[in-house]
Amino acid sequence: MYARNRVRTGGVGIVVAAVTAGAFTAPAQAAPAPAPPQHQEIQRAMDAIVASGIPGVTAQLRDGRKVTNSAAGVGSLRTGKPRGDRDHFRIASITKTFVATVVLQLVAEKRLKLDDTVEKHLPGLVRGNGNDGRKITVRQLLNHTSGVFDYLGDRPYREKYVLGDGFLKHRYDYRTPQAAVAVALSHRPDFKPGTQYAYSNTNYILAALILEKVTGNRYEDEVHRRIVEPLKLRGTSAPGNSSLMPKRSSRAYSTLTEDGSGPVHDVTLQNASQSWAEGDMIATSDDLNRFNRALLTGKLLPPKQLKAMKTLSRHSDDGVSGYGLGLGRETTSCGTEIWGHTGGWIGSLSASFTTADGSRQFTFNLNGDWANATGFLQLLDVAFCGKPAPGSPASRTPSAGTPATDALDFATHARNGE
Repeated sequence: MYARNRVRTGGVGIVVAAVTAGAFTAPAQAAPAPAPPQHQEIQRAMDAIVASGIPGVTAQLRDGRKVTNSAAGVGSLRTGKPRGDRDHFRIASITKTFVATVVLQLVAEKRLKLDDTVEKHLPGLVRGNGNDGRKITVRQLLNHTSGVFDYLGDRPYREKYVLGDGFLKHRYDYRTPQAAVAVALSHRPDFKPGTQYAYSNTNYILAALILEKVTGNRYEDEVHRRIVEPLKLRGTSAPGNSSLMPKRSSRAYSTLTEDGSGPVHDVTLQNASQSWAEGDMIATSDDLNRFNRALLTGKLLPPKQLKAMKTLSRHSDDGVSGYGLGLGRETTSCGTEIWGHTGGWIGSLSASFTTADGSRQFTFNLNGDWANATGFLQLLDVAFCGKPAPGSPASRTPSAGTPATDALDFATHARNGE
């Protein structure tokens, strides 16, 4: 097992965020300031994930001005090259936080309103099978209360583009965002707009199409101009029609199955258009931490829009976790409230979170998508509590084994881009 831990101090950090509802079990409550993180515990939790069968993990913790980059395992199963502690990786649904931020900037500029309907900006697009863009608002897209079907939940689509031989055959295909919308609209809505919460990747494709209609520019260009360039996020990109990864990145692996079973495939190269604005961006842990800190400390949004972003859907908020506008909230086992987003796609699982005051950020990525959900989420507890939750896998000595199968529901949702 390969592991290393590098610490440096210096420049001011920044942050981004969102989460998976119900990931933690602690009650939401006022909590004391989190304890100083124990870097050896972070490394130990990363080693435990590698011992469960994931090839490698890369992470960065920012605690004030102190920055620690860590890695465990390998970046290539073929060569045995160690996982890089400053790797680029596909951030998947963490992309949604970038899209929501730009949309809220447009709201602040009075170029659109959260209560505008989809129909106003995309006339005639969302119609049929009970879907009606005249009854869906921009806000409902961003907080997943629109009821629009998740196109990645369409079984024929998954079998053609996501699973097994379908992925291997079509991995380099270009697909338009409109194709994804068409798949979603071939289904009836999951519920009446505004009445429930259900995570749907289609929501953010529609949100980005609205962004493009309002600005007249590609979503990628607006994200670059408004976020990437001002924050100098040099490792962040929206690759568009490219299947390549930037230099200083590891290989990515998937079993291409629903349950994480079967042989492992190298899935590093794949056309980014297949997830587009709901999950196509590439970044580094350092960039995501800096983005999140900037976001939560008010560097990217005025107070009114940041408050709206942090306003949780009443349908998803169970007192522990909840989803706002492209941003999620979780409460760790030690009672610390953190904000951010998880991201999963074929070959990549990531999480990026920050404390509300921006004092601490933590981002990590796995280059295999069949992770043990408990071990995956325990890294957040270690980073923000200084130690793993009692009785967690990260609190026990890691042992070698096969890819974990006791948290397949999480891994499946992650591969769906949730």
